[in-house]
Amino acid sequence: MKNENSPNYRHELKFRISELEKAKIIARIADIVSLDTNAVNGQYMIRSLYFDDIWNSAYEEKMSGIASRRKYRIRVYNCSDGQIKLEKKSKQGNYICKEAANLSREEADKILAGDYVFLRRREEALCREFYAECMTSVMRPKVIVDYERIPYVYEAGTVRITFDMNVRAGMLSYDLFDKSLPAIGVLTPEELIMEVKYTEFLPQIIRNILPPENSELTAASKYVLCYEKKYGIIS
Repeated sequence: MKNENSPNYRHELKFRISELEKAKIIARIADIVSLDTNAVNGQYMIRSLYFDDIWNSAYEEKMSGIASRRKYRIRVYNCSDGQIKLEKKSKQGNYICKEAANLSREEADKILAGDYVFLRRREEALCREFYAECMTSVMRPKVIVDYERIPYVYEAGTVRITFDMNVRAGMLSYDLFDKSLPAIGVLTPEELIMEVKYTEFLPQIIRNILPPENSELTAASKYVLCYEKKYGIIS
């Protein structure tokens, strides 16, 4: 793993806030940030299929507060196969790093069918690493996480502010492209998750709009919330 001071690593802050808090924050940042150009009508839907090994390491390490950990997922947008990514999200202390490799619809379907052999022939190290995990640690799909995201960017400090709404756990199947996939919400109707990511520094003008410290998520995550909802775990 790269040193935590590598430029590929970023800081990440997460907050569990209300719709009212979201409205107040957006009103305060409206004149200093811009919407991500990928947003259509101000937002887009994200669907992530998370994988875990036979020991449920991603879940157990997250709940145990292990400082160095990683998660693998396949991510699509608006349930479309126009952009499909295999991703690994690594955490080292207070830093995160995301690696990604594009997949075709055929390749994504192969992974869901348990056919991983093609990954050995991909030039990306991530693909070969994921193949090894699937073979040696029995890495398999665990839960689909769905939500709608409002994304903002602030150029100074390469800051990204996102609001993830209607977070829900997919049920019954792992079909990444099923727009009617049954799902169960994991937050109350008035709750959502705000994330702030930055590389070099967090400008004071952004610090000033952050929610109170007691709103920051320390143990939970969208993956954990959806995993526990799907498998009936009470933490």
